[in-house]
Amino acid sequence: MNELAVAQLDELVDGQMKEITAGDTKILVARVGETVYAVGAVCPHYQAPLAKGLLCGHRLYCPWHHSSFDITNGNLLDPPSIDGLPTYPVRLEDGQIWVSLPDTKTPLAGNPDPEQIPADDRTVVILGGGAAGLTAAQTLRDEKFGGRVVMVTRENDLPYDRPKLSKNFLDGRASAEKVPLRSESFYEQNNIEVQVNNEVSSVDAEAHTITFADGDSMHFHALIAATGSTPNTLSVPGADKAGICTLRSFADARQIVEQLPEGGKAVVIGGSFIGLEVAASLRKRALQVTVVTPETVLFEKILGPEIGGMLQQLHETNGVAFHLGATVESFAGDEHVSTVLLDNGEQLPADIVIVGIGVQPNTDCLASLPRFEKDKSIIVDTYLQAAPDVFAVGDIAHFPDHRNGESPIRIEHWRTAQQHGIIAALNVLGRARQVGESVPFFWTNQYEKRLSYVGHADQWDEIIIHGKVAKQDFLAFYVSGNRILAVASMNRDQDSLAIEELMRLRLMPWAEEIKEKLPNFIQLVSEAK
Repeated sequence: MNELAVAQLDELVDGQMKEITAGDTKILVARVGETVYAVGAVCPHYQAPLAKGLLCGHRLYCPWHHSSFDITNGNLLDPPSIDGLPTYPVRLEDGQIWVSLPDTKTPLAGNPDPEQIPADDRTVVILGGGAAGLTAAQTLRDEKFGGRVVMVTRENDLPYDRPKLSKNFLDGRASAEKVPLRSESFYEQNNIEVQVNNEVSSVDAEAHTITFADGDSMHFHALIAATGSTPNTLSVPGADKAGICTLRSFADARQIVEQLPEGGKAVVIGGSFIGLEVAASLRKRALQVTVVTPETVLFEKILGPEIGGMLQQLHETNGVAFHLGATVESFAGDEHVSTVLLDNGEQLPADIVIVGIGVQPNTDCLASLPRFEKDKSIIVDTYLQAAPDVFAVGDIAHFPDHRNGESPIRIEHWRTAQQHGIIAALNVLGRARQVGESVPFFWTNQYEKRLSYVGHADQWDEIIIHGKVAKQDFLAFYVSGNRILAVASMNRDQDSLAIEELMRLRLMPWAEEIKEKLPNFIQLVSEAK
């Protein structure tokens, strides 16, 4: 160990953090009461500087994507990070803070030695190799489950970073090697069996049996269904032509990148988040991009017309053309698409078309479970349980939301899927973790601008906006009755973090309290300690 004097104790007030650099090591020093802690200074997710985050008691939030960590031991508390933080010994002497640095790299917190996990004769099967599937498998091992863990995925890839596909991978900043979440050796070291390219035909929840498409079957003691979603496609003439793509999987993304014409014309069908992220990424590759959507205002039902209009203007400033209120009538071309024909008679030249018109829960193999009639999602309770020993998570879960009077909801976002995987794994182990203990959050990056969204609101009575939407500096509160259900923001990272913590603690102010004057959310969190 090499010991380093980093600061005087009286230089840090309670709740204050300071980043220091020792050689190649960045360390975050934080004071909580009279105790000082030292952990890694960057978030393992996308390397965000944690000193710009928020310390709420012992919970440390990442400023970019809201991962949270226990400052006392570095353990991960909430994704999207899948790792905890390295920790460093601290001692106080005569008011001086000393931090000890190891001679070798400190292992990440929250990853136990597999050899220390006691044996168990149970088998837990995880259907799906996405965000929820990986976090479920990892949580089982982190919590020292010693039974058999089997992950089954119909894809031919190990779990990967899906949000990166429409952003850094598609725009060329991230190589294919940077997309997988874990290396193959991780699954070997943690004794997680991964069956890729394996299709499940049915699940018998009562008999605790899975039947595969090839006729084989498997018995399970517990099942976590994390089968995700299937992208919607267009049923119009010419929709089967080459060059018409969807973007859901890693294979889809690789196929799109391989087909991208240098300086060519791309048409994006759908004004969804993934559609606009694709549009931004293709503009970075200097393609001419046109977006076609039946909406007359982008994101009107999700974010409201003012924010939707701002995002449209952001894209138009960066060269994207929009055809709003339009639908696709057909596609023309020989074997490969060359023209998109709209219902208003317009014809758009296209070298490549990316369709992003939403997804449907992939639950055909789960017909033995209770399903919501409208979209065939799986109905679960507050523990994400659909049947005895069977749990459904992520995109397919139709779960109760305490923030909206226990009305069931379904959320198709990456972090929610990760949270569900953790919750289901803990419940498999009998830990009684409820879905209401975590807060939904998602983000979208377009042209280096990040919009954050905390909470969830399918509908609202009003939107209360503080700040300037046109200047991309605001907080927008989505209100039903007098309750704030969700908050969208840009350039308000600290407030967004504090709002998530208040939602987690169920201490969010009422809407009437924020109409005239914006509260100091960070102060409210401090008082809540």
